[in-house]
Amino acid sequence: MAKDLYTYKQGQYLAFIYYYTKLNGRPPAEIDMQRHFRTTPPTVHQMVLTLERRGFISREPGKPRSIQLLLPRDQLPDLE
Repeated sequence: MAKDLYTYKQGQYLAFIYYYTKLNGRPPAEIDMQRHFRTTPPTVHQMVLTLERRGFISREPGKPRSIQLLLPRDQLPDLE
């Protein structure tokens, strides 16, 4: 199962992207993740790059709010 493929923290970012997109009709910007997780811009950016490199999301570099989840909902954890 996919839950074994990502860390707890990565799963929380993936869940946040899923719920944010569902509630707002558009993907989150990095600033939205920064506010939610109360962390720094470089930390969020590194996580986005990691999730992309691991094949969990896709995005268009330089284009805001272009994150697309590549995992189905049933492979995501609940957002805590």
